Amino acid sequence: MMDGTLVLGAVAYDAKVVPIWDGFQRWFRSQGLDFDYVLYSNYERQVEQHFAGAFHVAWNSPLAWVEACRVAKKRGRAARAVAMRDTDQDLTSLIVVRADSPVRTLADLGGKTVGCGAGDSPQATLIPLEHLAREGLLAGRHFQVRRFDVLVGKHGDHVGGERDAARALLAGDVDAACMIDGNHLTFTNEGLFARGATRVLAQTGKYDHCNFTVLDGAPERLVARFQELLFSMRYDDPSVRPLMDMEGLKRWCEGRTSGYDLLESACDRTSWLDGFLRRMGAA
Repeated sequence: MMDGTLVLGAVAYDAKVVPIWDGFQRWFRSQGLDFDYVLYSNYERQVEQHFAGAFHVAWNSPLAWVEACRVAKKRGRAARAVAMRDTDQDLTSLIVVRADSPVRTLADLGGKTVGCGAGDSPQATLIPLEHLAREGLLAGRHFQVRRFDVLVGKHGDHVGGERDAARALLAGDVDAACMIDGNHLTFTNEGLFARGATRVLAQTGKYDHCNFTVLDGAPERLVARFQELLFSMRYDDPSVRPLMDMEGLKRWCEGRTSGYDLLESACDRTSWLDGFLRRMGAA
């Protein structure tokens, strides 16, 4: 990597990712920070390359954050979250049924089929299934799971799996569907769900989503300047508002790590990360 250039790693989960980071690149450079980025097709490769030293800062999904923390701990290193969006904090997922469904309580899901997003989606699979497990309902034992594995490796950033689960719910192919609360609203606003057509059966506890992750050994001066510029962004500033709109936030916040407990528990219960951690020598 070039000296004096802060390099970010991100996953290309959608075509809009390129204009987003191109825009941030121009803005950071206008503020005197030489900034560049590299894109990966999946988060596992991104985490692997972060530890290989290919870039300084990772724009990580919540699952990639957990992966990075566990690899770092095994290798005697440290990972820290340096920033996140205001919209990454205190989210919940929903388990939704049709309004006319006979399923009235979680116990009624016994013997039924629950639609989920991609298998590696924290918001539409791992966390809602962990919520059900804590309520005494285990996937594969008390109910069946139908996963909609759209773009596995992108950790549910692409909402196609959630949307497919929602369509399956409407079609009667599943008895309930899991999705992040914001997407339930989106599906209603865009007309996929007619108003009043669905009912929220359960809501998970709160959790956090993406964060900017750095590993020990990252250039502190560049990382500090990166944070300083992020926190200086104001939504009423016309030079940055389009960038913030594209990335879906009103304000950058300090990174925190207190909102990943549900996901950590889900990973432990399902052993979802075991294969990746073995490949990374961190099992």
